[in-house]
Amino acid sequence: MLTGCQSLIEQSYEPTIAPSSNPQIVDEVQKNDPRAQMGAREHPRIVASYGGEYKDAKTERLVARITGALTQVSENPNQSYRITILNSPAINAFALPGGYLYVTRGLLALADDASEVAAVLSHEMAHVTANHGIERQKKEEAEVIASRVVAEVLSSNIAGKQALARGKLRLAAFSRNQELQADVIGVRMLGEAGYDPYAAARFLDSMAAYARFTAVDPDADQSLDFLSSHPNAPQRVELARMHARAFGAEGAVGDRGRDYYLAGIDGLLYGDAPEEGYVRGQTFLHGKLGIRFDVPAGFQIDNKADAVLATGPGDVAIRFDGVADSRGQNLVNYISSGWVTGLRPDTIRSVSLNGLEAATARAAADRWEFDVTVVRIDKKIYRFLTAVPTGSPALEPTANTLRTSFRKLTPAEVESLKPLRVRVVTARPGDTVATLAGRMLGTDRKLDLFRLINAMTVTSTVRPGEKYKIIAE
Repeated sequence: MLTGCQSLIEQSYEPTIAPSSNPQIVDEVQKNDPRAQMGAREHPRIVASYGGEYKDAKTERLVARITGALTQVSENPNQSYRITILNSPAINAFALPGGYLYVTRGLLALADDASEVAAVLSHEMAHVTANHGIERQKKEEAEVIASRVVAEVLSSNIAGKQALARGKLRLAAFSRNQELQADVIGVRMLGEAGYDPYAAARFLDSMAAYARFTAVDPDADQSLDFLSSHPNAPQRVELARMHARAFGAEGAVGDRGRDYYLAGIDGLLYGDAPEEGYVRGQTFLHGKLGIRFDVPAGFQIDNKADAVLATGPGDVAIRFDGVADSRGQNLVNYISSGWVTGLRPDTIRSVSLNGLEAATARAAADRWEFDVTVVRIDKKIYRFLTAVPTGSPALEPTANTLRTSFRKLTPAEVESLKPLRVRVVTARPGDTVATLAGRMLGTDRKLDLFRLINAMTVTSTVRPGEKYKIIAE
């Protein structure tokens, strides 16, 4: 009880947050100010770590419109911001000293209207306004990321994601009090910019719903997401509502900007980027590599940055990846070159799979048995590793499904591959949550995801003439 009282007392401060007297703006980044240069130094690393910038003129105009409205009511009228949309399905937003703001396309897909994105951006702008990034840097100087990690992140998109997943980029590690300060400034900016001031509380609720959704999915990687660095709490939601009441009653004040927001994100890329391949049910397809394969029924495919993983009943697991092979080495020799633990040399066989040169072998280690299959296409060797508990009858049928289905895509198949996108549809008479959710692609939890991206509860109903988001090609 004492802990609870302390928590409430900590949040009952007066919202008299003053802007920094020495704000760091984009125009100053090139000057000889080490604090301002921090944002410029971090920027390339952030972009590389999150898959690059997402380029779409319509979506960029939308985000710029929201940011511009907030800038006009900032405590520092001379403060300028550089907003970057990151090409990542993760749901995140953050700020760096120097006026650098970042929002992922994943967050844009989740938000229901312009005011919710404004709530996130105003919160992050508040961190810049109050120079929280500078304060954090002073306190955590010993934890500045070493140049070795910088090089690792910039070396490739995969390395960047791995570094982030290990928590080496503490982008939003602000103190609890700093987060509350940013909430207060953000809600005030929302209301003064003419947006619905209650959007901050609404989006915090959406974040909680998103956390529940991903918690049910054991393969979901939350290391890059907003909630991993922006702790949520019911008291924080109530605090946001309390400050919003200064502008009027909920539902009676401010613009949500839903129509122009939905128009701005219609067609937004959703999920994995095309260069990482596509998962469609039990099939993995990669247009750039020109390959495809199936996993058995009941298996779940997880498309990671460095490999494709799949898990199935009975603790059966599959890993698929590729390595360069400029020397054109013999595949039998390659399997026996030492990268397979517990290899049984007498099981190595040369085979042909759908006209492709290949080789297979068996291995055993601890309580597991493995099938190893390698296939050559041009100057690349593709590798399947199937693992089952010792004695499981699933090894051969599982590996056989992979082997018989692996093949090169035809030019027509490559041309027909399309990524998943956010599509905005208008409900017609007779449409229901179930019928609209039934049009969703890319998930076996269609109903849950439809409700999540449309900020609907289990009791919400579809109204004819209203616009809704679905995920489709």
